[in-house]
Amino acid sequence: MKILLINVVCKMGSTGKIVYDLYTELNKNGHEAAICYSRGSKIKERNIFKFSSNWEVYLHAILTRITGLHGCYSYFATKKLIKFIKKFQPDVINLHQFYAYSINEITLFRHLKDNNIKTVFTLHSEQHYTGKCGNSLDCDRWMRECGNCPYKKKWPKSCFFDFTKHMFLRKKEAMIGFENIIIVTPSQWLANKVKLSFLKDKKIKVVPNGIDVDAFCHSNVNKLRNSLKIHKDEKLLLFVSSDGLLDNYKGGRYIIELARKIENEDIRIIVVGKKANITDLPMNIIQIGEIYDKDLLAQYYSMADIMVITSKCENFPTVCLESLACGTPIVGFAEGGTAETAPGYYGLFVRYGDTQMLRRKILNYFNGDIKLKSKKECEDFAKQKYSKEKMFKEYMRLYQSS
Repeated sequence: MKILLINVVCKMGSTGKIVYDLYTELNKNGHEAAICYSRGSKIKERNIFKFSSNWEVYLHAILTRITGLHGCYSYFATKKLIKFIKKFQPDVINLHQFYAYSINEITLFRHLKDNNIKTVFTLHSEQHYTGKCGNSLDCDRWMRECGNCPYKKKWPKSCFFDFTKHMFLRKKEAMIGFENIIIVTPSQWLANKVKLSFLKDKKIKVVPNGIDVDAFCHSNVNKLRNSLKIHKDEKLLLFVSSDGLLDNYKGGRYIIELARKIENEDIRIIVVGKKANITDLPMNIIQIGEIYDKDLLAQYYSMADIMVITSKCENFPTVCLESLACGTPIVGFAEGGTAETAPGYYGLFVRYGDTQMLRRKILNYFNGDIKLKSKKECEDFAKQKYSKEKMFKEYMRLYQSS
């Protein structure tokens, strides 16, 4: 089979890694796969094509801020993408995350629908059934009809106008009569939301994201622990976010709040991500900086006793999968599909923003009052559930289905 994967990035970020893993597995198993992506450096590998230029991305972003219209520009990028589609002639197109100021999505949908190209559409956010928002948070306008958006200033930001009703109706119209499409969500949480949207009549499947469980596995951390001068009796929490403590959406402020609540305990919090220059940062926080090396990141996951996630909303967070694969259970806020990644006693979850209850759960675990799965059990669970090979098999069934 010939399968074309479309995503905003390739080989970087959670969706870029997922798409590249699918591309690798497809080619390894005798199929012909290609990737079209729009952001990042050019990748010189067979059938990997960057279809958008930086200037057009910047222009799209500026126009969106001025007009409030999103996913309506990028004429040349969209034209190049459709030209590649016509040349490659795929049996299946697997859309992933592609809306970051780099494509005219209505033009793309119309081309796929008019040419009856089988489409597997993987939703990594809510953007494709809302007027613009990647996460609807506490807003339910998308269940009826967007407009008068309470999050006009949030990404993708509009400085002046609210065209969310217009964009909502355009997306809805583009899906009318588009029968040769399967909607995929990594979490049941997102699937349930899709069933309340204008996509509810489409085929909807849940396929959990997969990771490289050979790279993310439990490893020896004695050398790393010694290099950080962490005493063997100290307990360690881990927080992973690309923007570190500065990322309010990922809950950086709650990590600082939690750190202050456990200052008198023999517990440290390691933060992987951009270092934040914050005055009066609690002394029990260690900022490591960004880590791009899989093996080193796996060591940090392995070294931690618990991985903490405090995001406002997540679909199916990759950091949870990577942590479990390295043998480390999860504690965090039960928002979005987060708790689905670590069911049973692979994780403990509390109401969003409740750092007092988060502190209590963590201390109860360290005191032995709450039992979580062992390192070995977490690692085995992740290998069984979240390997990229398992993800590939699930997608292959969808690609080959009638």
